[in-house]
Amino acid sequence: MGRVLVMVGSDLRQQVLDRSIFIFGLAVPLALMWVFSLIFAPLAEELEPVTVAVSGPADDPLTGTLVETLGGLDDAVDVTVLEADAADVPALLADGEVGAGVLVPDGFSAALADGDAPQVQVRLPESPGLEGEVVTAVVDGVLRQFTATARTAAAAEELGGQPEEVDAVLAEDAATGPSVGWAQGETADEQLSARESIVAGQAGFFLLFTVGFGVLGLVVEREWGTLARLLSMPIPSWWVLLSKGLSSWLLGVLATGVLLLAGSLLFDDVHLGSPAVIAVLLLAVVAAATSIMFVIAKVARSAEQAGVAQTIVAITLGMSGGAFFRVSSEGALGTMLQLNPVTALGRGLGITAGGGGVVDLAPVLLAMGLMCVAMAALAVRVPGRRDVL
Repeated sequence: MGRVLVMVGSDLRQQVLDRSIFIFGLAVPLALMWVFSLIFAPLAEELEPVTVAVSGPADDPLTGTLVETLGGLDDAVDVTVLEADAADVPALLADGEVGAGVLVPDGFSAALADGDAPQVQVRLPESPGLEGEVVTAVVDGVLRQFTATARTAAAAEELGGQPEEVDAVLAEDAATGPSVGWAQGETADEQLSARESIVAGQAGFFLLFTVGFGVLGLVVEREWGTLARLLSMPIPSWWVLLSKGLSSWLLGVLATGVLLLAGSLLFDDVHLGSPAVIAVLLLAVVAAATSIMFVIAKVARSAEQAGVAQTIVAITLGMSGGAFFRVSSEGALGTMLQLNPVTALGRGLGITAGGGGVVDLAPVLLAMGLMCVAMAALAVRVPGRRDVL
C-alpha cells in the first residue's frame, strides 16, 4: 500500500505543477460565480414597492373589493393604491409615478350581475417590472372569482333557487373571506437561493474538468510510452489505475471544497450548512465524477479525443444538472438525473443548507454509489484500449 501512496503523491505533484488545474479548477469557476451573481441573482431578490393607480366608480362594491385586495398584498409586494381618473392614468405611467394602472368601467357590478362581461383594463409601463406582473396576476385572479360568483348566482336562479336563498348563500360565502390568501413562508428542503445555486452549479460543472486531469493522464502517458513502462513494473497493473483514480479524487475533493468555501466567503448570503456533512457529500460526488473519466479514458484513442469527450460530457451533465439554470426533476427523466454528479451536488447542498445531516443525504449518497458501480462496469465492458483498463 505504501507504493500506491507514493504513486498517488507523484501523480498529485505532476497535476499541481500543471497550471491548467488552477485555471479550470479555481480561477475560471470563481470568475463565473461572480459574473453570474451580478446577472442572475438580482432577478431573484425581493420585489420592490409599487404604486397602482385605480380608476373606477366610487360607489361600486366590487371595485372596492378589488382595491382592498390590491392593498392587502403586503406579504407579497408592498402595494400602494392611488385613486385616479382614467384620463390621468397614462400620464402617471409615463412619468413613472405608478407601476400599474387598473381601469374599472362604470356599472361594473351591475354588468356582472346581468351576466355581461365588462372589460377591466390593466396598463403597465413600457418596461414593466416583476411587480407589475404580480399586480396583473392578482387582478386577473380577482376578476375570475367575481365572474365565477356571478355565474353561480345566475345558475342557481335559473335552476329554480329562491332569490332569498341565493343571497343568503352568497352572503355566507363572502363572510368567510377569500378562498386564496397570501402568507409568508420558507423554501422547502433541497432548495438553494439564487447565489447558492450559482456556487453549487459552477463547483459541480468544473469538478468534471478537475477530476479529468488525473484519470485522462492515462491517455497522455500511453501516447508518451510511459504507461507501458509502468505496467511492466513488478506491481499489479490495477495499482496504476488506483493511483490515477485516487489522485484525481483527492484533487477533485480539494478543489471543489475550496470553491464552495470561496463562494461562502465571497457572498454574504451563501450558507451551505455543516462543513463536516458537506465533506461527506463531496467524497461521494467526486467519486462518481471520477468514475465517468475512466470510461472516457477507455474509449479515447488520443489525448485530443479524450479532451473533446470530456468537454462534451461536462457540458451535457452541467446543463442537465442545473449548473447554468434550474432544470425540472420530475418524471422518469428527473429520476435519471439524480445520478448526475452535478445534480447530486446541488441537491445535497440544498439538504445541508437546510440543516440536514448525513442521514438526510442517504438518497444522494446511494445515487452516487450506483453511479460509481455503473461507470466502473461500463469502463470494463465497453470496447476500447486494453492497455488503459
